[in-house]
Amino acid sequence: MTLEQQIINLLGLATRARKTVSGEELVIREVRRQQAKFVILANDASANTEKKVRDKCASFHVDLGVFGDRYELGHATGKEARVVIAIMDHGFAKKLASLINEYNRR
Repeated sequence: MTLEQQIINLLGLATRARKTVSGEELVIREVRRQQAKFVILANDASANTEKKVRDKCASFHVDLGVFGDRYELGHATGKEARVVIAIMDHGFAKKLASLINEYNRR
């Protein structure tokens, strides 16, 4: 199984376990409340959305990873297109962060 497929499968598992929040405003709210453990941003996010999410994550010390496009993230979570997803569980966040960091190093 490829690294990309592992990330998509784990993201789907986290979503079925109800440990994800998607959508820009909802993710920002969870980051502010310090409930988000890890945030995944799509490669094709608009510059405005990317800056807003990056700045918010940096100011609240939440790790951020960039992976896939909006359709891949949407497909992994069983929805249409998703630009940003927050992982709410520490275990899922830790594993996804390590997989995404490894994926981006290649």
